[in-house]
Amino acid sequence: MPSTQDFMRSLKGGQNAQKSTEGIDNPALVMTDDPDPSVVPRLCHLKRSEGQSFGFHLCKYSQAFEITDLDPWSPAEHSGLKDGDRVLEVNEEYVVNMDFNRVARKIQSCGLHLFLLVLKREEYEWAVSIGVDLKFLAEATKGDHWSRPRLCHIQKHPKHGLGMTIVSVDGQKNQYMVRTVIDGPAEKAGIFNGDRLIWINGLMVSTLRYSAVIKTLKKRGDSVTVLVIDSDSESCYIRRKMPIMPVVAQSCSLPHSAKTMNLVKGSDGYGFLLRQEKLACTQQKVHVLREVDMGSPAEDAGMEDGDLLLAVNGEPIESMEHEDIVRKIRQSGDKVSLTAISIPGRDFYRELGISPLLFHEDCSHRCINNWEEAPLRKQDRKEADSGFHSGYVPELPETVRIQYPPGQSEYCTESSYFSREISEDLGPLTKISERTHYIYL
Repeated sequence: MPSTQDFMRSLKGGQNAQKSTEGIDNPALVMTDDPDPSVVPRLCHLKRSEGQSFGFHLCKYSQAFEITDLDPWSPAEHSGLKDGDRVLEVNEEYVVNMDFNRVARKIQSCGLHLFLLVLKREEYEWAVSIGVDLKFLAEATKGDHWSRPRLCHIQKHPKHGLGMTIVSVDGQKNQYMVRTVIDGPAEKAGIFNGDRLIWINGLMVSTLRYSAVIKTLKKRGDSVTVLVIDSDSESCYIRRKMPIMPVVAQSCSLPHSAKTMNLVKGSDGYGFLLRQEKLACTQQKVHVLREVDMGSPAEDAGMEDGDLLLAVNGEPIESMEHEDIVRKIRQSGDKVSLTAISIPGRDFYRELGISPLLFHEDCSHRCINNWEEAPLRKQDRKEADSGFHSGYVPELPETVRIQYPPGQSEYCTESSYFSREISEDLGPLTKISERTHYIYL
């Protein structure tokens, strides 16, 4: 039986004999001509439009995540994914031993681009049968000197500025590197001297002349957000024909992050209003948390008026209709986990063109299992301590009032107040992914 070392030698041989491909939409790594069954993973880049699905189902068999039921002409099919492919990595992160919901949420939160490292089903099963270390196999496709790109936010110092200068790379058009000042703002933000500059305030610098790059730096004023990578890792991405994007980066010192609030319903409900509004600048529909009651479970959990709702019980909801979000909260019963971001945070990520959930590490995983740890108002905590509140279930669940108040802002389209009024029983929340380990993405 071949050893793991034999398998890896075959892997490297397959990489060295890699054939030319038509780009990232085809498998980036191809099988060797050697008749030995050793194979290497394929890298697939899925690109979708706003409102479009990637067009595949993800299911889990034991510890394996399998691609199935691809839509014809979908981003999934176009990328080179095949029915039965087993997933090793999602956006450069190893997921084989990860919880199903965490993997699904990572895909749902990645925006318009998704990178999957996969093996054919028979290749995967053969590798497992001989005891190959799948994580080592995935890492071997990147090379020995690979690391993730870094998305860094630099706050300008009154005296030292950004603490960096940008210089052109000799002999390479529209390619730039960063020179940092020791202990300066840039270095403290996670940038290293000699890093290659990839992206600045949402713009790819490879499309900009040097004068335009400098102008973009100055235009921001007191701060700037850049995507950088070391030169060795950049070479690894070039070899793999993989674009360097924020979706595969690690975040460094970003000024805003999403927050997950775990609410336990009190005697007067949760105490907030969910309202669907339109952003004045883009007319995009968003779901906003409003009218947070003083002393309510919502306020105690850290909710603030104007927070943008991003996820309910770990599931991203930005593309959902208002009624569907309301239903999810209602069906959640006496406790719910809400992920949101502040107004400044919302504006920050919108300017960069990325989702606030992208760097909110495993929002679904952060939903606490022990709901007794969630903040309660003083009177509710007393009830819980006395045994009158803990485990208590009302005869009928919470209802939601859909309001259309006269004179409401033209940017408000729908609103729902979460009170303790009662009407109908919708039953417990059912998550398809937990029940069947099968989800459409």
